[in-house]
Amino acid sequence: MEITLKGDKEFEEIPSLKTKALRINLNENIYGTFAEIGAGQETSRHFFRAGGASGTIAKAMSAYDKAFSDAIYGAEDDGRYVTEGRLRKMLNHEIDLIEKRLSRKDYPNKIFFSFANTVTTIDFAKQFKGHGWIGIKYQIEPNQEYNDIILHIRFKETDARLQQETLGVIGTNLIYGAFYKYNEPKKLLRYLYDHLDKDQLEIDTVNFSGPLFKNVDNRLMSLQLVKNGMTDAVMFGPDGKNVLPARVFYKKNILAFRGSFRPVTQVNIDMYENAYKMFVDEKKVDKDNTEVVFEITLSNLRAEGEIDEQDFMDRADLLCSLGQSVMISNFQEYYKVVEYFSNYTKARMGLAMGVNNLVDIFDEKYYRHLSGGILEAFGKLFFKDLKVYLYPMIDVVTGELITSENLKVYPRMKELYKFFKYNGKVIDIKDYDEKCLTIFSREILQQIANGKSGWEDKLPEGIPDLIKDYRMFGYTRKPLVLPKRKKYTR
Repeated sequence: MEITLKGDKEFEEIPSLKTKALRINLNENIYGTFAEIGAGQETSRHFFRAGGASGTIAKAMSAYDKAFSDAIYGAEDDGRYVTEGRLRKMLNHEIDLIEKRLSRKDYPNKIFFSFANTVTTIDFAKQFKGHGWIGIKYQIEPNQEYNDIILHIRFKETDARLQQETLGVIGTNLIYGAFYKYNEPKKLLRYLYDHLDKDQLEIDTVNFSGPLFKNVDNRLMSLQLVKNGMTDAVMFGPDGKNVLPARVFYKKNILAFRGSFRPVTQVNIDMYENAYKMFVDEKKVDKDNTEVVFEITLSNLRAEGEIDEQDFMDRADLLCSLGQSVMISNFQEYYKVVEYFSNYTKARMGLAMGVNNLVDIFDEKYYRHLSGGILEAFGKLFFKDLKVYLYPMIDVVTGELITSENLKVYPRMKELYKFFKYNGKVIDIKDYDEKCLTIFSREILQQIANGKSGWEDKLPEGIPDLIKDYRMFGYTRKPLVLPKRKKYTR
């Protein structure tokens, strides 16, 4: 019996990597293959070293040569190897081989799995730190349909050997979590960092699928990644599926809208449509190579205390129903958003915002943590090929229309503002709908919560019906199955 002392406190004990691998190895029914490309066979190594691997590992392989890899898994249309499509081909191919080569009559109790990763580690010049896709396809009952857990990771370490070791750790954590923590997907995500530090790697995309996860909303799983500090930003498309930001933004022109969208109003749509027209009319912007994203910051989701996941889903559902892509970020300052986009593109970027937001950008108090203060922030914000599309507002006291020409920034910032305005970095949205200037989302939200009417015509077409039908934003809620709605032209 374990000795306990007065004053001891309970805590969650993290199993060692050997314990995790050994528990799986000693299960007589778990049986599968490892296919690892790009960073050694680091995950399978943990299982071999733990002992008893002969009862678990049917095969471990690494098809490093591109010709061999293509011969086994098929060539990719884009010629790339570190992609989600490649990973899924690997998982499906290996599961198909197990099913073909092992008769269910001879192995009636076996539950099969396939673990795979396709990774590129840091280059010799140490300019590109590396990234990769990791996944597992598995079942927990014989003859059951297969479940998938797919991750995209980015390495932060600057040594290839350390990255390889990190890959082996997260791979072992993923396999163990898939079998023994699948009933709590949120905890499973946190357990992926067992024996790892967030300074070692970033997880920026995750997708769960299969019968075990039929009730899992991957958008909520994305929210957990940002909430837990595993990544700074995640993204999902109009269909609600998680997407890799790097793939969406790569070499694209980007137009971003930041807001609470609680709920999305006619103001948001008017700003979007007019800013978009101005953006794609720019000489440097290719309309067919432009990505529009609506961004919600984590601080915005925490505006009233702890994050309300249902409130987040309500906002996300409304934006998705309008055909928009949504990004959840941990960026409180605009310059960090621009820095993030700059990781993936050198093309022109645009930010659409209201007057109040622009005035806040010129407030020095938001940059005291930077050694270079507001000048450092503005260097990052406007150094890139960026333009701000400014939506006007009505001064509630004087009734005056406020635009870039007459807005008032802090006195010390006046000349700095004039500099950016003169150089065409701030442009007024002129073809706005005057009726939208008197619409405020907080007032609409209050009306909805109090059961009042009169707010319906201030929201985009179809949105009031969704709010009423599915009791969003304070009403008793029902399960949400979104109908297909009009997609606003980009």
